[in-house]
Amino acid sequence: MDNIRTHIARHLLSIGAVFLRPDEPFVWASGIKSPIYCDNRLILTAPEARNEVEQAIADTVRREYPEAQVLMGTATAGIAHAAIAAHLLGLPMGYVRSGSKDHGRRNQIEGKLTPGERVVVIEDLISTGGSVLDTVAALRAAGAEVLGVISIFTYGMAKGRQRLAEAGVKCVSLTDLDTIAQVGVQQGYITQGDVARLLAFRDDPSDENWIRKGE
Repeated sequence: MDNIRTHIARHLLSIGAVFLRPDEPFVWASGIKSPIYCDNRLILTAPEARNEVEQAIADTVRREYPEAQVLMGTATAGIAHAAIAAHLLGLPMGYVRSGSKDHGRRNQIEGKLTPGERVVVIEDLISTGGSVLDTVAALRAAGAEVLGVISIFTYGMAKGRQRLAEAGVKCVSLTDLDTIAQVGVQQGYITQGDVARLLAFRDDPSDENWIRKGE
């Protein structure tokens, strides 16, 4: 699994899906300043990286969730990855909206789902875990047995890990911030001194002291 983390990290950095910018922090919608930004939608426009990521998702389903019957993507970033991985596995797929539609059948879950079916959720990235847990809650309310989650990237934040654990949700990520940081050093994106700043951000995103450590 460590080799997979490193391999996927290299791909994400090479196609610009992950940006490391500790000296010019990104600002999230929540107002949090971050030394890292992840846009996994770019994977879809990079065929080599896309093939590696989707195969890794499929392999992870086989290894971690061999009883899976359906893949469900999170809306919207997880949908394409769930579809491609499901194709590789020969499994059905669907996706879960952030809320029910206000017209038609007013679905929140799109695609056929039979109560009792064993589901794996496909997510592009996990920070605090809120959106993926909303997806899990909707699936459970519909009678699905959620085996767990596969994400392409996780920040590894304590809040996210705690919330997933409290909800009884297993989560496996292809790569993570720690691996991205080490690969970033090896490939010259950041310095070794920047790694401590990235990890300080991961440990407590609300504490902006990591910014001043670089001054």
